[in-house]
Amino acid sequence: MSSANTRANRPISPHLAIYRWRLTFLMSGFHRATGFAIYFGTVLVAWWLVAAASGPGAFVVANRVFGSWFGLLVLFGMSWGLIHHMVGGVRHFIWDFGAGLGKPARDQLALATIVGSVAITLIVWAVALAIR
Repeated sequence: MSSANTRANRPISPHLAIYRWRLTFLMSGFHRATGFAIYFGTVLVAWWLVAAASGPGAFVVANRVFGSWFGLLVLFGMSWGLIHHMVGGVRHFIWDFGAGLGKPARDQLALATIVGSVAITLIVWAVALAIR
């Protein structure tokens, strides 16, 4: 068998051009992306904690940054990412028990993850802004 023939008959490795863009496929990507964002968001949490431990001057600067419109937008995104990742983890936990693996149930759980994470994030922020 020639080298060209061998290469032509090999299976194609799956990648984004092969997969269909389904809701569960997108949710898998979102779960990975939110985990990555949470990892780097901890740097901001660490900065805030170090500023609090450093004294009032550093703490005022950190609070001004997080209290600005851009800081609040970043905090909102971080909180949605954390909540979305948590709800996605619950979805995976359900799958670990063998439940929700059929196509309709998979799609319903994926949609529930999106709706649930957005709803919980909005509730958390509504309560936080009301207390503020």
